[in-house]
Amino acid sequence: MSATIENSASPAGVTSGRRQYSRWTSLAVLCAGTLMTVLDGNIVTVAMPAVQSDLGFTGPGLAWVVNAYLIAFGGLLLLAGRLGDLVGRKRMFTAGLAVFTLASVLCGTATGQGMLIAARAVQGAGGAMASAVVLGMLVALFPEPREQARAIAVFSAVGSAGGALGTFLGGALTDTLGWHWIFLINLPIGVAAWLAAVRVLTPEPGAGLGRGADYPGAGLVTGALMLTVYVIVGAGDRSRAVTLLLAALALALFAAFAVHQTRAARPLLRPRLFRSRLLTGANAVQVLMIATMYGFQFVGALYLQRVLGYGALATGTAFLPAPIAIGVLMLGLSARTVARFGGYRVLLAGLVLITAGMALLGRAPADGSYVTDVLPAMLLLSAGFAAAMPALTGLAMSGARAEDAGLASGLFNTTQVVGGSLGLAVLSTLAASRTEALLADGTAPLPATAEGYRLAFTVATGIAAAALALAALVLRERRA
Repeated sequence: MSATIENSASPAGVTSGRRQYSRWTSLAVLCAGTLMTVLDGNIVTVAMPAVQSDLGFTGPGLAWVVNAYLIAFGGLLLLAGRLGDLVGRKRMFTAGLAVFTLASVLCGTATGQGMLIAARAVQGAGGAMASAVVLGMLVALFPEPREQARAIAVFSAVGSAGGALGTFLGGALTDTLGWHWIFLINLPIGVAAWLAAVRVLTPEPGAGLGRGADYPGAGLVTGALMLTVYVIVGAGDRSRAVTLLLAALALALFAAFAVHQTRAARPLLRPRLFRSRLLTGANAVQVLMIATMYGFQFVGALYLQRVLGYGALATGTAFLPAPIAIGVLMLGLSARTVARFGGYRVLLAGLVLITAGMALLGRAPADGSYVTDVLPAMLLLSAGFAAAMPALTGLAMSGARAEDAGLASGLFNTTQVVGGSLGLAVLSTLAASRTEALLADGTAPLPATAEGYRLAFTVATGIAAAALALAALVLRERRA
């Protein structure tokens, strides 16, 4: 009663309360849209055997169900982020949700290989449109540092936990309803998220296409990014000479883009963006950190299935402690620890835990068990990621100007995709090569497989340690 009287006597208090409610409601809408795209990036992996059996994919052909999404998603993030700054971020976000949802229906109703792969590419494009502008919208909604730290913690918890939840939901939906439902489930979620976004999100007028469009630059960088992701995700299926040739072509496109940016009247990627030590350093650290975490998720799932003998649903269930721990720690502690100790210290502490968790996994034996050899490492990795990701996001976005927030958001998401793809390609290739070499020497299949995964975990430990060293050197907060 007293609160009601107080607010009625103070119109400013009512206005402030409404604005606060609107901002946190907007955050919930952004998180819902992000959760849908994040889930889809992981939910497919568990359903791959069912997709292969139903549609008759070959082994190399099946990989394109994942690759088509990754190439479109990773290649278009930077362009989508810049277009969001120009046409308005709300417009780009809602358009992305619509494209993603419609493409999900096409995936779920696909009756042939070509239709599924094409729909996955369109789905990746929609995911890029929606994801690229989210961080820019978030920092605009919450300019005050403490509230921004809380908002980033909530957003990071949803995104990080959603990745692990995708493994569980993929197994559950595939086993109970069939693989089509891993895509069709996006229809009600996508429609609800789109309607909420149209109603709740505040329109942000963009600068206009005529004041910043760089179409030649957009073509060059999008082609370069798509080719880079293509080279990474398909490296194991091609000869070394072809891989090197494609990598050289990607570098040539990046070089042409860099030269064009110095001459363009309205460059797509302003050089001043990379003068920010925090933005550039945070993106570099993120490549290494995400490579480690994606490697854990992929190689860890293979270890559970091929060494410990877990099925799809059991593997998904085994990963559930990760999203639970990440969500609890990010929501309960992350914002407060960042506010108290600073993003730099919290990031370093998180990277120490990630390195320790990967080192523990590097000891996982062929006759290991989930409780003693996987769960403790998973909890360390989850705690480390819960600390590091919000801190790293805050450091990165603090290095961008308001007018470049969409582009900075797209860049940050792009390095996530590149880091994840790089980690999967490198660690899975190392594991497979080590196992094949041991099998050729006469080692039994189970010990050879376990040794391959141990090598991958050991290399991932080195990558995490490199991320820690780079963060310590580059991201130290300067005192006035």
